[in-house]
Amino acid sequence: LNRVERPEAVSQEASERAIAEAVSRIAAGQAIGLPTETVYGLAADAANRDAVESVYRIKGRPADHPLIVHVLDAARARAWADWPASAERLAAAFWPGPLTLVLRRRADAPPWACAGQPTVALRAPSHPLARRVMAGLAAVGITGIAAPSANRFGRVSPTSAVHVRADLGDDVPFVLDGGASAIGIESTIVDLSRGRPVLLRPGQVD
Repeated sequence: LNRVERPEAVSQEASERAIAEAVSRIAAGQAIGLPTETVYGLAADAANRDAVESVYRIKGRPADHPLIVHVLDAARARAWADWPASAERLAAAFWPGPLTLVLRRRADAPPWACAGQPTVALRAPSHPLARRVMAGLAAVGITGIAAPSANRFGRVSPTSAVHVRADLGDDVPFVLDGGASAIGIESTIVDLSRGRPVLLRPGQVD
């Protein structure tokens, strides 16, 4: 049964159940629709190879396109990447928020979302439901979720749960509805892996 859960439109108890189900499904290796302040993401455990492969398969995304790994905060980001002073400054100024940092991936960090590259793209989203889901995942040892936009490759990024369901349909059995995305465009991407900052994609942070 495919469902769209709307925590804000139901009781607090039902809201907690929906968030708990989102955590449970990601922990079990599934990909779900997850709200962020930029666009809705197709979220899966970034340390689970099969789960990340399912994200690529559902989206139809080329295997050489890396995914953004979403983390709760800078402390979790350090588990994934080398963390220079420039990353600390930008994270302190703009996280949680619509800024993605590309950094050198730690040798012991899972490579599945990185498309074979020695770097990893990291972001700490500010959407309250996304953060509650990630806090729940952190409690069971999951420090990062791969969450590219929840649409077929090449299509318009979704800004509501309805958009996710219309595009991905039965391929995503669970979508957590957090309302319309506040920003509605993808995050700014800054590459810090080259010795000097390089803007790869403009967004709300400039």
